[in-house]
Amino acid sequence: MNQADLSKLVSALRIAVKPKPRLLSCPEGPAGRLKKLRATVTALVKYERIELNYPRADEAQGYAERLISDAIRNGDCHKHTMEMADYWLNEKQLVHKLFKVLVPRYQNYNSSFTRLVLGPKTYPGYYAGTAILELKGNPFPALQPENHNYHYWLHNVLLEEAKKEFRSAREERNAGTTESVTTES
Repeated sequence: MNQADLSKLVSALRIAVKPKPRLLSCPEGPAGRLKKLRATVTALVKYERIELNYPRADEAQGYAERLISDAIRNGDCHKHTMEMADYWLNEKQLVHKLFKVLVPRYQNYNSSFTRLVLGPKTYPGYYAGTAILELKGNPFPALQPENHNYHYWLHNVLLEEAKKEFRSAREERNAGTTESVTTES
């Protein structure tokens, strides 16, 4: 029996998308909400890193992931994918960037295509909940430095050995005081 490849039939998003959309306040109603999200997805594809408030970044991340996932899965010859790219990207030259730059970049990715990092808290004052939404593999420097293993640096090795010596001396001293207390009684 000839079975179809499930990866071509089912979109495999690598982030959790909430079943209900966020209630983003917009005086223009649902159409204004979609307009804001389209502008956000367009800016993300154009600049590859944007800073905005957390609820909108979290909501737009799902739409950007889905757009890139469909572009990878179906390619630029698929009518529905082209309509979705045309809808979500306000600037039409970004459709070309989506298929010619981003699709080859993410072709072999096993993780999500976007990264959402909480922005800095301004102190003192009201924390507005900013976030940085970026496409992975962008040309900008990393937001979070790589974690290095500093365990084997010379001063850390020396401090670790000094701690061991101090603990062993303390244990010997405590053992000596408990022996003298038991012999006296």
